[in-house]
Amino acid sequence: MFNDIGPLELVTIIVLAVLVFGPDKLPKVIQDVTRTIRKIREFSESAKHDIRQELGPEFKDFEFEDLNPKTYLRKHLDSDDLGLKEIRSGFDLKKEMAEVTDAVNGRAGDSSAPSSPPATSSGGRVDMTKKPEAAGVDERPVFDADAT
Repeated sequence: MFNDIGPLELVTIIVLAVLVFGPDKLPKVIQDVTRTIRKIREFSESAKHDIRQELGPEFKDFEFEDLNPKTYLRKHLDSDDLGLKEIRSGFDLKKEMAEVTDAVNGRAGDSSAPSSPPATSSGGRVDMTKKPEAAGVDERPVFDADAT
């Protein structure tokens, strides 16, 4: 329950509890808190049992943790029934970004203008930090009124 509390935080909580409740009332407060936590757990377990009983035998393997969307997706997508691994392997984000950058700079599909190859680093990757070499000083991409 308290997996993420470190030793320093635990000592701080104990010191604050002693200061707030005092050393003579602290054992009674601890008993009350543990009793309350126990009652909440019992209530939660009985509610889960009642819900499972009302749902019927079709939902015998139903887990309440599956109501969390992340857990549900992780459980059902690990089997890869949808072929997501093939989609991920076929999608190269760096290549797509390089094509978009070339299209924005007017280098894609424009055979009349001399296009310089993109600056690449080792491995054939496009270096997005370097500016493309300009063929002419006043050369701008064609204005497209529909795109604005």
